[in-house]
Amino acid sequence: MGRAFQNRKESMAKTQGQKTKVYSKYGKEIYVCAKNGGVDPDGNLALRRLIEKAKKDQVPTHVIEKAIDKAKGGGGENYETARYEGFGPGGCMVIVDCLTDNTNRTIKDVRQAFTKTDSKIGGPGSAAHMFDHQALFSFEHDDEEAVLEALMMADVDVTDIENEDGMMTVFAPHTEFFKAKTALTDAFDGINFEMEEITWVPQTYTKISSEEDLANFEKFINMLNDSDDVQNIYHNAELDN
Repeated sequence: MGRAFQNRKESMAKTQGQKTKVYSKYGKEIYVCAKNGGVDPDGNLALRRLIEKAKKDQVPTHVIEKAIDKAKGGGGENYETARYEGFGPGGCMVIVDCLTDNTNRTIKDVRQAFTKTDSKIGGPGSAAHMFDHQALFSFEHDDEEAVLEALMMADVDVTDIENEDGMMTVFAPHTEFFKAKTALTDAFDGINFEMEEITWVPQTYTKISSEEDLANFEKFINMLNDSDDVQNIYHNAELDN
């Protein structure tokens, strides 16, 4: 794919706001995941992945436990997922994933972010078709053949492997996340993942270079982050800073 690790990390990673908002969003997502799939991480792999990710993002244990305890009670709020797609500043493609208990409020927040930054919200599939839903792992390593062999021996369906400046990045179908992680962890003692997540990987990138588009892009992301309903933001913008 020919992208430098740091550039990819900046371009496709979710943009997060202040810590309190990050904690709130993780708490909501863990609650929904536990309520829908069970509160035992050993039996709910999605919950296990989410808890591991939350801990890596330094979400306090009490936030995680509170969300799971809330799910055990069986009551609480009823959230539903909502996905919005469209074209952001400079023509970049954007996917916005939400958890909401009020879809009218959510679509209003998201639509305002698009309309106030010279962007255009689209219909389902308008942007997602230009992304691949992938499991992604990045870690320091310099032997691409050894990494590939470990994954192949575990029968992992590898999509791509990149090795740039000692940073190995492995792509696999999102359904292979746990199989790939287990294979890498078993093969390489003490492996430390810089990134380990299921994400939307852009097939192509759109360069944002004009001052107006760059300003609008920053405003666009900030407006989305200000919405408590927005969980994840994915885009294919390559910012010319």
